[in-house]
Amino acid sequence: MAQQDEDFAAMFEAAQHRDSSRGARKFRVGEPVDGLVVAVGKESVFVDIGAKSEGRIAREQLADAHGEVKIAVGDRLRARIASIGKGGIELVTTLGRRGAVDLAAVELAAQSGAPIEGTFSKAVKGGLEVEIGGVRAFCPASQVDLVYMQDLEPLVGQRVAFKVVEIREGGRSVIVSRKAVLADERAERAQSVRENLHVGAELDGVVQAIQSYGAFIDLGGLEGLVHVSELGHGRVDKIEDVIRVGERVKVRVLAIEPRGGNPNDLKVSLSMRDAADQSAAPVEIAQDELLAGKVSHVTSFGVFVDTEKGRGLVPLRELGLPPGADPKRTFPAGKELQVVVLSRDGGKLRFSVSGVERAEERANFREFAHGGAPAAGTKTAAPTSARSLGSLGDLFRDKLNELPEASKKAPAKSAPKKR
Repeated sequence: MAQQDEDFAAMFEAAQHRDSSRGARKFRVGEPVDGLVVAVGKESVFVDIGAKSEGRIAREQLADAHGEVKIAVGDRLRARIASIGKGGIELVTTLGRRGAVDLAAVELAAQSGAPIEGTFSKAVKGGLEVEIGGVRAFCPASQVDLVYMQDLEPLVGQRVAFKVVEIREGGRSVIVSRKAVLADERAERAQSVRENLHVGAELDGVVQAIQSYGAFIDLGGLEGLVHVSELGHGRVDKIEDVIRVGERVKVRVLAIEPRGGNPNDLKVSLSMRDAADQSAAPVEIAQDELLAGKVSHVTSFGVFVDTEKGRGLVPLRELGLPPGADPKRTFPAGKELQVVVLSRDGGKLRFSVSGVERAEERANFREFAHGGAPAAGTKTAAPTSARSLGSLGDLFRDKLNELPEASKKAPAKSAPKKR
């Protein structure tokens, strides 16, 4: 401890002389600050946050799971102000990562607003019990996540960061929130996205929700809308045939407008039609090409199938199932099957199972029309056992083969009779 005090005293004195001309700025406890690491001591790390003197943060707070501190001079650090006193400004990041945590650490987290780590220990009525070192806390169900979670049992045993909302009865009743930490992280990501957002930018996002007029895309804390007319180059009758909730997509920014006069509340219009193809290189696919595939997963709107040309969706109406049939029973994950390509729109492949037989017949007819050679660029599949009668092209060719060779030749013109 003496070494720590000497370490800090030397840094504090040097800072007083070096920064005597620096303008004073008022800070408050709990305020988030960004700073530049100016020194790494044995017990503390010193950060320039724009104050008259550097802020100090305990080195152990920056240690990883193996106890190593990889931060170095010149790195940027985000923290919160834990206290302001004669000894300078104390900073905190996330408490409870290493070592024992007592009530004093929990009170510091409540005062500074810094996250503190704990473990969901048990699901109880109305929420989850949380162990934070030697302190027991409670996280209400409404504060577990950004969206309400009905089943809390799977979270038991997970170690996450919380914000301390309230301490009552001398520490016997502690209320914490994981939702508040997630909201802060989302706000930070949104700020980063806003700083790099411009018309024409290509971004990765996740489909958050689907409406009749378009799809909402999470860009990383900031949300944008892809109108139905911007989902692909062709007409889209059902948005669910093009994308699904949770799917990762690439989008291009079309327009950015402040919403309600608030510069931080943006209305972002997006397009998937103009975004670059998500595949490394486009794959050529011929008309009516038949592909061997394997079921990846089944959704409420169709079956996703993996093929050598990429993953595509077989919409429910293209599965060939009777009304009311369960596609999960008929097309379990891993099932091998044949599909025919219906379309490729904006990099999205659409397949059909019910159209395979018709595509084979068309391919066979084209083969017959070209004198037995397959049509250029067409890949056909072996006929299935269910097609016992064959296609029209097969029957036509078989009839020709049954004729004698002499009858296949055109008859010679007869000489005119002499009168």
